Amino acid sequence: MTDSSAGWIVSPSPHTHSGDSVSRIMITVIVALVPSLVAGVIVFGWDTIRLTTICVATCVVAEYIVRTMMRRDIGITDWSAVVTGILLALNLPPTLPGWMAIVGSLSAIVVAKQLYGGIGYNLFNPALVGRCVLLISFPVAMTTWAVPAFVPNASAVDATTMATPLGAWKTAWASGNAPASFFETYPIRSLILGNRPGCVGETSVVALLLGGLILLWRRCISWHTPVLFIGTVAVFAGVLHQADPARNLPAAYHVFSGGIFLGAFFMATDMVTTPVTRSGMLIFGAGCGLITMIIRKWGGYPEGVSFSILIMNALTPLINRFTRPRTFGHKGREMEK
Repeated sequence: MTDSSAGWIVSPSPHTHSGDSVSRIMITVIVALVPSLVAGVIVFGWDTIRLTTICVATCVVAEYIVRTMMRRDIGITDWSAVVTGILLALNLPPTLPGWMAIVGSLSAIVVAKQLYGGIGYNLFNPALVGRCVLLISFPVAMTTWAVPAFVPNASAVDATTMATPLGAWKTAWASGNAPASFFETYPIRSLILGNRPGCVGETSVVALLLGGLILLWRRCISWHTPVLFIGTVAVFAGVLHQADPARNLPAAYHVFSGGIFLGAFFMATDMVTTPVTRSGMLIFGAGCGLITMIIRKWGGYPEGVSFSILIMNALTPLINRFTRPRTFGHKGREMEK
């Protein structure tokens, strides 16, 4: 609505702009992911480059073809497909066959993103959808972990594959045998630095934390979701360990093992599939942490980050609805009556 006499225009909110475009934000995310990619190359070598190249190339080409077929504007210049490809690669075992990575990339871009309308319309995080499709379809390949470059007590483990810390603990207790040498095989320092088996980009907490700080510094994400996610996991795991130390890992092992930091900083903060209000972000982060620990403790999988985020993605519209701020002058129903 224009008021010609006053010379100003009244338009719907928002009335300010941060100056960031989608492409600029995506480039920032890519820069923030570089430390994890470098750590992946150091720990797992060529396989990190191989998987990242396959996933990124497949995501970009698939997005171009689908948008062309649907007669939409070609949106590959916003770099979102590149981010999806990198995130998917970081969520895969280093020895995963290339054709499986292609299947996951197609699932992420075609099914989880473009069929919903493209960026801004997808309900679920595309990279996590791709990972879960592969996990359900190819469980053996998705749970076969390569031995890192520098493994402590290497003579005590197999020369080709090695269980993740969470997987080793869960398997040992399921078979009724306490993992006597667990803490020697998986010291905390190795978990933090990244010298442990796992997905390509989830092992180094230092690299992931550095990337998360870059996103926070550039204001691409807010602290609310990562802090509540990690904090909830720490508290839940701490309570379990205090209740039964023999059967439950210390909180530090749950926080530094698996994909907690990768999920908290790069997946649970997706601007499209997560809440927009601060209170909603707190609820989302706490929900992710809670579901992750429930799956780890009582579920069939030793890890639960991917499923927890996807479940909370489905609840995001409800969270946004119940946490949105009231408009100025709003009156309750009892007042309206």
